[in-house]
Amino acid sequence: MRIGCVLSLIALVLISCKRNPEQKQFHVQDPPSQTWNPRYAQGFYLEQTPSGIDFLYVNSPWPGASKTFRYALVPREQLSSHTHLIDSVDGVIGIPVNRVILTSTTHIPALEILGLEEHLVGFPGLRYISSPGVRDRIDSGNVEELGVHEALNTELAIALNPDVVVGFGVSGAPSSYTALEASGIPVVYNGDWMEENPLGKAEWIVFFGLLFNKKNVAEQAFSRVEKAYLEARDLAARAPERPTVLSGSLYRDIWYLPGGSSWAAQFIKDAHAQYLWESTPESGSLSLSLESVLEKGSHADVWIAPSQYTSYGEMEQAEAHYGQFKAFREERIYTYALSPGPGEGLLYYELGPSRPDLILKDLVYWFHPGLLKEYDPVFFKPLEK
Repeated sequence: MRIGCVLSLIALVLISCKRNPEQKQFHVQDPPSQTWNPRYAQGFYLEQTPSGIDFLYVNSPWPGASKTFRYALVPREQLSSHTHLIDSVDGVIGIPVNRVILTSTTHIPALEILGLEEHLVGFPGLRYISSPGVRDRIDSGNVEELGVHEALNTELAIALNPDVVVGFGVSGAPSSYTALEASGIPVVYNGDWMEENPLGKAEWIVFFGLLFNKKNVAEQAFSRVEKAYLEARDLAARAPERPTVLSGSLYRDIWYLPGGSSWAAQFIKDAHAQYLWESTPESGSLSLSLESVLEKGSHADVWIAPSQYTSYGEMEQAEAHYGQFKAFREERIYTYALSPGPGEGLLYYELGPSRPDLILKDLVYWFHPGLLKEYDPVFFKPLEK
């Protein structure tokens, strides 16, 4: 009798344990996704997942963009297994990319810095490219002319069979990209031109590093630029004076110059100078009258970036009122128009966004004579007499 009771009790306990809803279940969970954010750039970031498929996010690729674009970065050998992603992202990109079409000269230096020029197969406006390595490929017939960005030759672009097209939009997605995407070619937007911080623009080299599976190499390249930039900024801060600075020039009775929150204005600030319009909130350009610029800037110590002018005679012939500015009379005007590339483009527009350290050093050299005695300016040169 006792044995039967004991057995019944054991059975009851086992059943109770088995049915206990609060009994803890132990299992191994997948590690969570991690987000990588750039240090300065505001326009992109990366979601890294345990599966090895990462997601690249691009926000604000143009003013007023209404969405954040999401791209799946899939190892090339796994592409056929992840076609289902197409419906949930704006593009599926096999990495590392092998064949790429770029659409802006500001994209070119990233390939050059990372040693990836041979992967460029097409570009709209080859004559504007300055990179020596890419020009060699152009001269050898290895990079196809695709017309102009606003009217991209989509048939030729599709025939090149690129893995990805790195595009950009000024006020929205260009209509020519629709045909590319319909043919199965992913278009990924690059918003480097929207960055207001000089180091933020330069950090887009990591964007290209992600596409070519060279993130670490790109981060190291950016860190070198960052270090050089911060060293130049710290050196400039030791200068005893802050010269006043004027920028821009007249075009059809309108004087265009950088807004106080712009990329260009930040360089002047970091070069320890006083930009006369630094208090304006605009991150783009200002459109002012000659009279208002004369009133505020006629006594500026230095004048930089007077549009495409290369000599004082050229400026005086175009507008006699330029002679009323102190910087003109004392010949302290510095221009990037005297630093052309081997094509029809200017180094400042192509290389400058990727090498803000060189732009800053140029300005420090001219604003504070003697601080960088051994330096040879790259972009900004004295206006010719």
